[in-house]
Amino acid sequence: MRDTRESRLLLVLLVAIAFALITVDIRSGDQSPLDSARRGAATVFGPVQDGVAGAVDPVGNAVSAVRDSGKRHDRISALERENAELKHQLGSDDRNRARARELDKLLKTAASGQYGVKGAQVISIGAAQGFSWTITIDAGSRDGIKKDMTVLNGDGLVGRITTVGPGTSTVLLATDPDFTVGTRLEKSSELGFANGRGDNWLTVQLLNAKAKVKKGDRMVTFGSSNDRPFVPGVPVGEVMQVTPFDGDLTRTVRVKPYAGFSKLDIVGVVMEGPRKDPRDTVLPDPPKKKPTPTVTVTVTPGAEDEDGEPPADDGSENAGPGPDDGQGD
Repeated sequence: MRDTRESRLLLVLLVAIAFALITVDIRSGDQSPLDSARRGAATVFGPVQDGVAGAVDPVGNAVSAVRDSGKRHDRISALERENAELKHQLGSDDRNRARARELDKLLKTAASGQYGVKGAQVISIGAAQGFSWTITIDAGSRDGIKKDMTVLNGDGLVGRITTVGPGTSTVLLATDPDFTVGTRLEKSSELGFANGRGDNWLTVQLLNAKAKVKKGDRMVTFGSSNDRPFVPGVPVGEVMQVTPFDGDLTRTVRVKPYAGFSKLDIVGVVMEGPRKDPRDTVLPDPPKKKPTPTVTVTVTPGAEDEDGEPPADDGSENAGPGPDDGQGD
């Protein structure tokens, strides 16, 4: 249709009629004269609308699913992050509690030996195969650390400082083959030298080849001149094996160190040695021996034997003198 004056007038007329019908429909409410027409249109166009909706709904649902899946994925990711954070917090709490226990043990050991210590954390460990057994701690020259200082933890001797940087230091562990420390046996005070073996054991050579030593005996550090590199009295380990005396000038024993070198975390660098040699006082109290249980059997007089009969009288009690009892006529 061409855009003429008549077509424009027709369009205006149709719009006016549409507004009039809408006004009548709204004002009439439920009694609208257009209800019959609306129901007829619904009857005619309803199936067509349902068919179109059935064809279009899967596409719309798919689009909605894709859109909602992004939201669900974001929510799942948020929950996973929250769970990971909670696990991290729980792990951190456990680790903090473990560190608190280690620090408490370290302070008790330092107090027992009257050592002035600087606490430090192990931040790395050296290779155990083909290299020195070392650890790196997060304390250095800025903290007053110097070369040849004793390093210990709450259990006992760890090693000595070998290299010092501004903020870190290297510790040679007692298990290194190049490590040597003077030792003193508990009670007997027999002296010796402990050497690392490259594993989790120490070999101690006692200066007295005839020294009385047995499995379970304990030893501490003997100490060095001016407490460098070792202060006295630090627990070293426990004797696990003694070699028989074979005429040598020294006697060798195998010692299990108190410190667990595979799980070092909190250590202390001895900044000030004790005023007096603590000797064996830093060692923990030995475990008390459990008493051996004893069994007491009580026999009741007149009790029956296993056959239900009273015990037989052997004539040894309340018996008169026999003919050969050695008494006079």
